[in-house]
Parts: sequence; C-alpha cells; structure tokens
Amino acid sequence: MNITFARASAAAVLVLSLVAAGCGSPDVDIAKAVKVGDVTTGWFDVGIVDGQNKLVPTAVFTVTNTGTETLSGLQVFTVFRFIGETEELGSGVVVLRGSDALAPNATSKPITVRANWGFSGLQPRAQMLMHSQFKDARAEIFAKFGAKPFVKIGEAQIARQLLTK
Repeated sequence: MNITFARASAAAVLVLSLVAAGCGSPDVDIAKAVKVGDVTTGWFDVGIVDGQNKLVPTAVFTVTNTGTETLSGLQVFTVFRFIGETEELGSGVVVLRGSDALAPNATSKPITVRANWGFSGLQPRAQMLMHSQFKDARAEIFAKFGAKPFVKIGEAQIARQLLTK
C-alpha cells in the first residue's frame, strides 16, 4: 500500500511541476516579437552519396527578439518543401536557451538548417541546378515559445546557388 501511495505521490508531483513550468512562461505574441533576418538560401553540396552528387536545400538565417521579454527556450522550426507541393523534404528544430536565449532586441547567431532530401545526379553539381527536372523549393520558418503552438514567422525561396558551408 505504501509503495502505491509513493508512486501516486511522485506522479502527482511530476504533473504539478510540468504544469507549473508551463505557467511560468510570459505570454508572448511570437508573430510580433520574433523577426527573421539575414536569410541566405541555396543548395548545399552534401558530396557523393551512392555514387552520385547530392544537393539538399539549405537556409541560414537569424531571428531577432523585438519584444520586451527574454525568450529562453524559444523553438525555431524550419520545414522544406518543393514549391507547390505539400510533402516535406526535411526539417529541423533549434532551441535557443542558456547563452543563446534571446534578450529583448537581441539577435541570434546564424541558424543553419538543411533538408534530408534533395537532388542526386551524375552530372556536375552546377549543371544539376539547371536540369529540366530540377524543382525549386522553399523554406518555411516557424517559432514557438512556452505552451503556445508554432506560428509562421518567415518564408524564403531556395536560391539556385551552390553552398559549401
């Protein structure tokens, strides 16, 4: 009986601490408080994969906190898709906390996100970008703070340029 009570008490403490942690975040309108800047896009040269050259869409950008609250734990989610399609090529999440938390009017270090999928071919990489079956892609950038859902804060078309970093 004591073991069951101890487990129930531990579970209750865990639930209460999670609820309290969610309640501790200030109410921030992320769509207004976080702005995307310094966007660079292109096709990253992954190298040779399965005997073919491989390129994947990449976005490098910063985010700025234009609000009045420090944003520790800000989640920035980027998803890549071909233009006009809904299927995901890849995505990535970056969490800004600790020394990377965004104080009011602060700008993040550059954030780099690459898709998992892209284009492979035997032709030289620069020619791949000009191939008749090459499809343009876009990156959509979302942010989330606290218990609120992700909101879209930016979008960029992936430039037809090779990136090596």
